[in-house]
Amino acid sequence: MKKKPIIIGIESSCDDTGVSIVRNREVLSNIIIHQKIHKKYGGVVPELASRLHDMNITKAVKQAIYSAEINQDQIDAVSFTLGPGLIGSLLVGTSFAKSFSMGLGIPLLTVNHIQAHILSHFIQKNINNSYPEFPFLGLIISGGHTQIIKVNDFFKMEVLGSTLDDSVGETLDKIARILGFYYPGGPVIEFFSKNGNNKKFVFSKPVVGGLDFSFSGFKSDVLQFIRKELKKNAFFIKKNLSDICASVQKIIAEILLEKIQKAILKTGIYRIALAGGVSANYEITRTFMSFAKKNKKCEIFIPKKEYATDNGAMIAITGLLKYERNLFDSIHVTPYSKFETF
Repeated sequence: MKKKPIIIGIESSCDDTGVSIVRNREVLSNIIIHQKIHKKYGGVVPELASRLHDMNITKAVKQAIYSAEINQDQIDAVSFTLGPGLIGSLLVGTSFAKSFSMGLGIPLLTVNHIQAHILSHFIQKNINNSYPEFPFLGLIISGGHTQIIKVNDFFKMEVLGSTLDDSVGETLDKIARILGFYYPGGPVIEFFSKNGNNKKFVFSKPVVGGLDFSFSGFKSDVLQFIRKELKKNAFFIKKNLSDICASVQKIIAEILLEKIQKAILKTGIYRIALAGGVSANYEITRTFMSFAKKNKKCEIFIPKKEYATDNGAMIAITGLLKYERNLFDSIHVTPYSKFETF
């Protein structure tokens, strides 16, 4: 009987230290250590992030192996995020992965962070346990990225559109600061939006050609609107908080859906896979599910919340898919901070 490979995945692209063990697409463990210190700075401080990764990574690996109920000698390969991300944080993960690989004498598998978000949909026991068929459109919406990607195969992907400025996650965080919230602001906006009227306030939608995005104008419109209203009433935010949050989310969801509709017309592909931390946002998922309900040809795939945000499982599943195809990497690889191409 053929042995089912066991892969460890290490994620350290930003401020979360994620380590996961997968066997035959099944997640055996998925450990995430969050860095809460960044809240008081209003955003991720790169130097602090890399230091805390250095402190947390060994502990996360030990916890992942223990939770998976395996011995480290059973691991067949180590996969890790090579980029894009914060270079200091990536260096910590890269150095550890290389040492782990050499220490156990097992292969090394490098992973593109954005690609891994998309391939998280192929983790076994995902929602409905169904996987998107190729080709499909991947919509990456996270703290650092907003992109539409045509996915032809596991490792054949093409970027159709990207944000020209802020990502969706950055936009939500910046609007949250305007409202007086701490970082990360997206989940707080979502929380207060639940009891709000999403039609109460209307904000401008940026006009951008093709399948690219822009959120800076939208963010500025929200800021100017709130400043104007605060001059009239110092308690405007307090009295209208839920409605503001709901209205902001509604416009963002509409912008994303309108671009995806254009992508469907351009490609003729009706299978859409959301990915990235912001794909867990209720208003966005509700908007896309509603669209699919009205358009029977359309299929929407949404990852489980624990696989939407940065995590080791998405790195491990991508590593497993590379392992199955003998796509191993050299010990001499170096991390990269910016996304260029797959």
